[in-house]
Amino acid sequence: AVMRNRAEVDATLQTAKLNPAELLPAVHCLSFGPQAGGGECCLLQLEPGLCAELEAGRSLVIRGEKDEHAVLCSKDKTYDMKIADTSNMLLFVPGCKTPEELNAGLVSCNIIHSQIAGFSNNYWELRRCRPKLKKLRKLLMEDPYEGPDSRKDQTSTFSKYTTEDLLSLIQASEEEILHQLQVIDACKIEGFWRILDFDYEMKLLNHVTQLIDSESWPLSKVPLCACLEELGSLEPREMIEHILLSYGRKHVDDGEVFFEMREDKICRAIAQMLLQNAVKFNLSEFEEVWQQSVPEGMTTRLDQLQGLALVDKSSRPETIFLLKVEDLPEDNQERFNSLFSIREKWTEMDITPYIQDLCAEKQTVGTLLTKYARSSMLNGVKVYNSRRPYS
Repeated sequence: AVMRNRAEVDATLQTAKLNPAELLPAVHCLSFGPQAGGGECCLLQLEPGLCAELEAGRSLVIRGEKDEHAVLCSKDKTYDMKIADTSNMLLFVPGCKTPEELNAGLVSCNIIHSQIAGFSNNYWELRRCRPKLKKLRKLLMEDPYEGPDSRKDQTSTFSKYTTEDLLSLIQASEEEILHQLQVIDACKIEGFWRILDFDYEMKLLNHVTQLIDSESWPLSKVPLCACLEELGSLEPREMIEHILLSYGRKHVDDGEVFFEMREDKICRAIAQMLLQNAVKFNLSEFEEVWQQSVPEGMTTRLDQLQGLALVDKSSRPETIFLLKVEDLPEDNQERFNSLFSIREKWTEMDITPYIQDLCAEKQTVGTLLTKYARSSMLNGVKVYNSRRPYS
């Protein structure tokens, strides 16, 4: 590499019509090192929070299978990774001094000779995104748990998944995955995460509600020990406790564990059981049967079924049918396409439960509707329908 002297630097400044008095006296003279090459280094732009994660010794993980777009995950957040091109070539200079560092006392050093170790014309840009969790339920639903006596469970050829397996397969952070496992009421059986088969789940719930009724326990104070003692001969004790954790809120009173049963969730599950065997159900008949089917002391309400069932007010008589938000596509545009194929025009109240989970950070349902739907008035009510694709 050619080592420039001060006279050559001053001559270059003069040619460039730059006033040396307006610049710091120290000069970086750059030359390409023998190993300098493009494409061997990747740059990643990090927000301060992620920088702090690395500086604290924690890891950032890139997740995604070969057919998936890569995401980067911290312990509790997920980010989309996109390549951003830059018109200025980015140079990697080990030991390069910033103006602040030069001001701090290195100004006496007139010329600093530095070698370029590499260069790049782009960098990876991160953008916070929703974790891609739909695949989690899909994987676990390949082989739902039907109980300890199920022959299917003993002969199943489907894979079973540990926490480590899910971390390698799901594009989400560890905390987001563990939270979602709670949301979908997954449980660990012999070290593997499983979702209960819906019929088996209802069988367990029925055992518990019948016991509550026969013992005349208040729904707000169901004792764990008594449930395990009474029902332990019918089903595994850990399954009884799991169903109480899924459908109740745990609390301790005088050293004893109790559960307050969650009315809305129990009513919702029983509604799903009634609706899953019918294409459409007469609404008034359904409401009557539904109220008769829930445990005594519980009250059914249609708002308990948000994101589970949809009422068709345009039919005569009015009907209700099963439409589960977890069965809809995860991609925004595909979700709206699917919804508009089911119903041409939606009120905001009806569509909200089916798109709320698509809202990114600081995004509202209104923002999504503005982007993916067109509004109009129908009989004095604002409704949304599909936007025509641009030609």
